[in-house]
Amino acid sequence: MLLVFGSINIDLLVPVPGLPRPGETVLGGDYRLLPGGKGANQALAACRAGASVMMAGAVGKDAFAAAALCMLRRDGVDLALVRQVHRPTGCAAIMVDESGENLIAVASGANAAVTSEIVPDDMLAPQRIVLCQMEVPAAETAGLIRRAARRGARSILNLAPAVPIEPRLFDDLDLLVTNEVEAAMLGDDPAAIARRLRQAFVVTRGAAGSTAFLRDGRRLEIPVLAIDAVDTTGAGDTFVGVLAAGLDQDMALEPALRRASAAAGLACIAHGAQTAMPDAIAIDAAVARLPQ
Repeated sequence: MLLVFGSINIDLLVPVPGLPRPGETVLGGDYRLLPGGKGANQALAACRAGASVMMAGAVGKDAFAAAALCMLRRDGVDLALVRQVHRPTGCAAIMVDESGENLIAVASGANAAVTSEIVPDDMLAPQRIVLCQMEVPAAETAGLIRRAARRGARSILNLAPAVPIEPRLFDDLDLLVTNEVEAAMLGDDPAAIARRLRQAFVVTRGAAGSTAFLRDGRRLEIPVLAIDAVDTTGAGDTFVGVLAAGLDQDMALEPALRRASAAAGLACIAHGAQTAMPDAIAIDAAVARLPQ
């Protein structure tokens, strides 16, 4: 079972003709309330890709909590480690323009109250994969990754949003996943970062594909699907969740990355984050369409 430790949000999605500049007001279309949060998104993506998934996180005792958890519950993600706290459920305000690009602001709410103590030691057994992001307190994420390493579990960190982390945490990580902006925060030598990790450093580059820098010095270049993007919201989370699912299902890194890339492409051809995430059948069919 894949354990996802991270954020759970409700997303306020507003379609706009163009993303606003500082100080500018843009009139948009009808808004939608959709479940989101990087942790929840990645958990759902992994579940739809065929993994057995447990979510660890927090929601508020408010009307948004049920809506934030609805798709996780419907698709069969185990919510035994999701706590209710006396803070509002996290909320993300998302604007999406006509080309599919987005602008996002997040109010952390209950996510700021998440602690690593909600994950018991017996959930960190050898061969378990722990998947984390950076939308809950960084110290709690780091603490869980260190505990996982001590107990023999594997860990994946998606460094999103881009916030500073202790360099020594790399020594306890199996896989680090960032986009190009997040990777730039870490320096200009991704191969050097990969050498500090237990397996690989993966950098996603949108329509240019992704690159995995392996600890042993090798490099994997992963292509993308040829698509007309409608909404890129959640594509990165789909990539990470499906990658984690593949590794949890004992795939080698390269086929797991190809499957993740195909899934991320499919997530861009529908609106929303969780609502656009493909299932295993669609992903497997799309993998065959990836360039070799």
